[in-house]
Amino acid sequence: MEHRVYDNQELNQLLEAKQLSEATKLLFELQKNDWGLCRENYEQLKNVQIKDFRFGSYKIKAQFNPGRIISTSAKVDLQSIKERKCFLCEENLPLEQKGIIYNESYSILVNPFPIFPNHLTLTNLKHQPQRILDTFPDLLKFSKDLSNHFTVIYNGPRCGASAPDHLHFQAGNKYFMPIDDEADLIANEFGNAIIDNDDIKVLTVDDGLRKFLLFESLDENLLIKTFHQFYNAYSKIMNEIQEPLLNIISFYDNEFGWRVIIFLRAKHRSHHYFEEGENQILVSPASIDLGGVCIFPREEDFNKLNQEIIKEIFSEVFIKKEMLNEISEHLK
Repeated sequence: MEHRVYDNQELNQLLEAKQLSEATKLLFELQKNDWGLCRENYEQLKNVQIKDFRFGSYKIKAQFNPGRIISTSAKVDLQSIKERKCFLCEENLPLEQKGIIYNESYSILVNPFPIFPNHLTLTNLKHQPQRILDTFPDLLKFSKDLSNHFTVIYNGPRCGASAPDHLHFQAGNKYFMPIDDEADLIANEFGNAIIDNDDIKVLTVDDGLRKFLLFESLDENLLIKTFHQFYNAYSKIMNEIQEPLLNIISFYDNEFGWRVIIFLRAKHRSHHYFEEGENQILVSPASIDLGGVCIFPREEDFNKLNQEIIKEIFSEVFIKKEMLNEISEHLK
């Protein structure tokens, strides 16, 4: 990866000072200056159209973003993955794409097809499957080290990861997703505390659209232990040998520690994706969508959106309330 690393004095100084979040912001400026495609696609973000839908005390945004058509429509079946080159492996990256090495195991790259104003792909240096059980500590570390500017997300291999064969996280601007601001409000209104002590808080949440768990703690090891307990219970309840369907948003605050939101999924895509003709809506919900910014790469889909369609999509891709209650009982 050495030839893919910027040799920039200011960037190196920030990294030596362990100011990763600031170094990453500088990486954006360097990439937009040196890489035409990257610069053009971030400029295009200024032209995306937005619709806001309010569901009581919280909101869901819809974004018409044609630059995301490849990701939204990605074929993620095993045969399609075998037949294409991995676009996250170093040898297949665009020549202009350079990054920052993190902990000798990840490369921090600017995502050239952005949703966030600053959108990162945090790619493992080895080609290995997307997997959270033993990489959850990496998610927490990224969240803390990038916390000045970024929220970190994980998409499971069967519910949103467009490269399920190559381990990666993503990161984007804090407070870009509505849930960054609204999580506490939603938890207070719709949350059910199943663990609540001085060291950690765990809530189950059903806000009418989404079913998720909320972990809050300053204790990294306790978060990891609790996540493993959840993962084992969730796998058992969903009768899964593979990784159960989930998406994660991880947010870190110096005073309060980590806030980890785990969305609990029943399926990757709703029936709207598979309809034909005018009935089709090309939407493929992943962490950012569930965090409150739903991406629609086709204008015709964006134009016909209404509150009822948003509700249909969300209700179909999340687990049922009975399963959420069962997970709650296991964790208690």
